[in-house]
Amino acid sequence: MISDAFGAFAQTFSPPLRKILLKSIGLAILLIIALGAVLQWLLSFLLPLASPYDTIAAILLGVLTLVLAFFAMAPVTSLMAAIFLDDVADEVERTKFPAHAPGKPLSIPRAALLSAKFFGIVLIVNLVAILLWFVIPVVNIGVFFVANAYLLSREFFEMAAMRFRSPEEARRLRQQNAASVFFSGLVIAAVVSVPVLNLITPVFATAFMVRRHKRYMPSREILPPDRGAGI
Repeated sequence: MISDAFGAFAQTFSPPLRKILLKSIGLAILLIIALGAVLQWLLSFLLPLASPYDTIAAILLGVLTLVLAFFAMAPVTSLMAAIFLDDVADEVERTKFPAHAPGKPLSIPRAALLSAKFFGIVLIVNLVAILLWFVIPVVNIGVFFVANAYLLSREFFEMAAMRFRSPEEARRLRQQNAASVFFSGLVIAAVVSVPVLNLITPVFATAFMVRRHKRYMPSREILPPDRGAGI
């Protein structure tokens, strides 16, 4: 797992993936700005800037916006999974597993539906983590890590697996390797938790989970049909 994580991290900044990474970062920044603007607008109703506390309220509003924007990165990562999945997966499979049978791109409707579903779940979980931040700060850190590790690892692993198998088979393969996939998710959650670095998460998580999925593929699926027939 560690070697896969370091390999995925290095490849994330490699020339072939650099353009994808820059697009991903640009889109993530735009989404975070948009979400931040919406959140600030909503919070302005909860914290009316009335004299003589307008300065304090403005500072508090800014801090809350930053906190909410930080927790929004995980849902944004989930939403962007479908956009760059196949481009990143193609490059990882081509360069790191050239002798293996290539995966098939996910259909746009299926990828979009999966990302939208996980986006909603990850968003709700992180909203709960935000609420806990105001009540029990230490507990919310645990919720943030464990929940995002499970959800993001599940999403990125299954989407990588579905390039080779049906959704049901991808889910079953993940369940058979649940502990290993979850611990891989902790690595993704750690990246999501680091400001600025978390902007690479969609590309890194895809490259990482493509590698992890390869570890669990049955040997009969590894070689292309024409090569596998001669074994």
